[in-house]
Amino acid sequence: MSRKVLLSANEAVAWAACKAGCAVASAYPGTPSTEILENVAKFKDSISCEWGVNEKVSMEVAIGASIAGARALTAMKHVGLNVAMDPLMTYTYVGANGGLVVIVADDPGMHSSQNEQDSRNLVKFARAALFEPADSQETFDMVQAAFEVSEQFQVPAFVRLSTRTSHSSTVVDVGDDFGAGRPERKAYVKDIRRYIPVPMFARPQRLKAQERTAAMRAFACETPFNRVERGDNRLGIITSGVTYQYVKEVFPEFSVLKLGFTNPLPVEQVKAFAASVERVLVIEELDPFVEEQVRALGIKVVEHATELNMLEMNPMRLTALRKELLGDVELPAVTRADAGLPTRPPVLCSGCSHRAVFYTLAKLGATVTGDIGCYTLGAFPPLSAMDTTICMGACIGNAFGMEKAGKTGRLCAVIGDSTFFHSGMTGILNVLYNGGTITTIVLDNRITGMTGHQENPGSGRTLCGDVAPVTDIAELAKAMGFKRVARVDAYDLAALERVLKEELDAPEPSVVIAGGPCRIAAKLMNAGTCEVDPVTCKACGACFKLGCPAIERGEPTPDGKRFKSRIDPVQCSGCTMCRQTCKFGAITKIR
Repeated sequence: MSRKVLLSANEAVAWAACKAGCAVASAYPGTPSTEILENVAKFKDSISCEWGVNEKVSMEVAIGASIAGARALTAMKHVGLNVAMDPLMTYTYVGANGGLVVIVADDPGMHSSQNEQDSRNLVKFARAALFEPADSQETFDMVQAAFEVSEQFQVPAFVRLSTRTSHSSTVVDVGDDFGAGRPERKAYVKDIRRYIPVPMFARPQRLKAQERTAAMRAFACETPFNRVERGDNRLGIITSGVTYQYVKEVFPEFSVLKLGFTNPLPVEQVKAFAASVERVLVIEELDPFVEEQVRALGIKVVEHATELNMLEMNPMRLTALRKELLGDVELPAVTRADAGLPTRPPVLCSGCSHRAVFYTLAKLGATVTGDIGCYTLGAFPPLSAMDTTICMGACIGNAFGMEKAGKTGRLCAVIGDSTFFHSGMTGILNVLYNGGTITTIVLDNRITGMTGHQENPGSGRTLCGDVAPVTDIAELAKAMGFKRVARVDAYDLAALERVLKEELDAPEPSVVIAGGPCRIAAKLMNAGTCEVDPVTCKACGACFKLGCPAIERGEPTPDGKRFKSRIDPVQCSGCTMCRQTCKFGAITKIR
């Protein structure tokens, strides 16, 4: 029986996991993979699902479920895979019991990431299986197949998505009732030679891992996910993932080897395809992962001057390549959809409590190492109060490293509550243990904000909405041994400045929890409205330094050199930060 549903690839993962009999799913939110677990939660009657505190823990939970014989899934964005690699590398030696599927969503073009990374390299490094779907239907099919492959070859099986596939929707035939034909869980049998890979046990496991790779390479040549589509054999194109869609659009007449299972590479199939065409061209998104392996087989591959191994692929880039190689197309003039429109840079929401902290830190002249979250926007004018951002949790180690290197003056690390739980706790412990004196400021808005308001250990709710214990960051810091731990209301600018000045100048390590709920998540965007009295306003510009999008230029001064402020009542959330900055009492809360 056929049932067709319009699904994004992220949604298709959840549907496929349920249909395949997945029992446990754990992930940490990260764009573009966030919606996977949010959709898995819709099947919570069948799948035990959770937000893990970070990707490593989520991988470990999924591995534990796999060891117990259940099918398990974990999902993450590309940089999250870096965090999860430690347990993964060992589990490829141990070998999956219940099927273990890892969804990794790469972000070509860095739409929402600090770097661009081709996760296929890490999958190959880990000797795991790899599927690359081109659309939502293939995602649905490949996730189910990945569970089968994982159990058949006893390896973790990856499904690599990208921003384009994760967030694009296509029609998916999800088939019949999900309750039918669920696989039985595999039995768990205690076996220390397998599950405790000390060196004397790990050495033979290393050989088994190599044997699994050889067996999967044979499977790669047989699976229907790798197929040849015959056309003009003057040019044969090898492609994978979403780039297949662009190839069919720009090079529709040529023969194509469409790879859906790319690690291990189907070597014999590649050789046969190359022998059947006059020239071979490899088109893939990001690194020349397939191309380098094809060249290593002694196959000559068409060179291209157009740099295609960075940023997101699209039909226009391939059209330029076609003109370069074949010269048979005229490139159309392209006008950006946003041409002529005013720029709209990202900005902290009106009323965001993070704004107060950065406003105050800039006022105090502090050097600020930052982290990954909405608050990264504190780096930009007019706040201009962040010096570095590297990766999740890095701000604390970065600040301590700067102190160890002799950096003087006020120095602090700023981290969000979710990021603190993810990888900040070990950082502050390291500072305390090694005699640092830096201040760590935790921006506690009781939600994982940047990825769309997911719960975390400090929010009091689980992924499925169940009540959970609230982890108290201040008590946690005290339990570690911090003598200086302070809480402050982020919306009280005077108290915030007093506390931060005192802690930044203290000769001891400290933790400050600056609390203020995310106004969107807490539904406080309409909590009130502030208004500027144009008569009382002196056009001093103090309120503009907050960088609040609700504060606009109003009437000019008689000399035309300055502007009085005006507050847009539609955007204002009534937080009163602007009122606190005004020395002339020109701003009042009217609702």
